[in-house]
Amino acid sequence: MPDIVWEEPFYAESSNCFRVGTDVDGNTYIAVAGQEETYLTDTREALRGLIRDMKAGKADHLL
Repeated sequence: MPDIVWEEPFYAESSNCFRVGTDVDGNTYIAVAGQEETYLTDTREALRGLIRDMKAGKADHLL
């Protein structure tokens, strides 16, 4: 597992809670808070778009 530095968890209005992290190579990761060992990785821009949509309530049901 890469050495990931996780940000503080983001808590949505519902029960969803996730964290975003980065590694030394600049890769970005997202995981459900408390389950950081099971994460999704993609380009920073793809994850940024997903997070924007979740915060806007468009993709809240995906997590």
